[in-house]
Amino acid sequence: MHETSAATQPTNQTASPRTHTATDIAYIATFAALIIVLGAIAIPVGSAGVPIVLQNMGILLASMLLGMWRGGLTTALFLGVGLLGVPNLSGWTPTISALAGPTVGYIVGYLISAFVVGAIAQLAPMQARTGAGATRFALFVLAGLAGVLVQYACGTIGLMFRLNLDLPAAMATNLPFVPGDLLKIVAAAGIVTAVVKAVPHLLPVSRSVRR
Repeated sequence: MHETSAATQPTNQTASPRTHTATDIAYIATFAALIIVLGAIAIPVGSAGVPIVLQNMGILLASMLLGMWRGGLTTALFLGVGLLGVPNLSGWTPTISALAGPTVGYIVGYLISAFVVGAIAQLAPMQARTGAGATRFALFVLAGLAGVLVQYACGTIGLMFRLNLDLPAAMATNLPFVPGDLLKIVAAAGIVTAVVKAVPHLLPVSRSVRR
């Protein structure tokens, strides 16, 4: 069995770069499209509540599943098509139109958070040992929390500059979104935990975890 693996190793090494590149491109394009589609979904929260938009959940999902680089490139593609005028953000607003608005900080936060979430997600243990699923879920929740905090931080800075708000007032604008975002983090972590269990090689694993 070892001899067979050794014999086929050169072939796999020769074929894998192209195969992996094509697969990565497919994943990136698919999840970028998913994020755009999720921008059309809004869940009302009471008569005076702020609606929960699922677009940032798509970013969390992509980054948790695909890791730092593919997840980051997915969000970059999602935002990039909007720079060409393609309606891609919530309310079908293109990125280029939103850059002049008060939410520009959140757009920047989307991109940065994708890399942060993916980097943390790659630390998840892939071994099928007792308790690994719970550990993965907890780590994905942590990654989601870190990502949302990055989005809030960037969004707050953007509001301070664009609307001339002081720090407390700018931070307070995030409060209505907190319950919904917490639900999205838990939901995304649960979905990704189940997917990674079924397809363990989908998420790149950090070298430190491999050791």
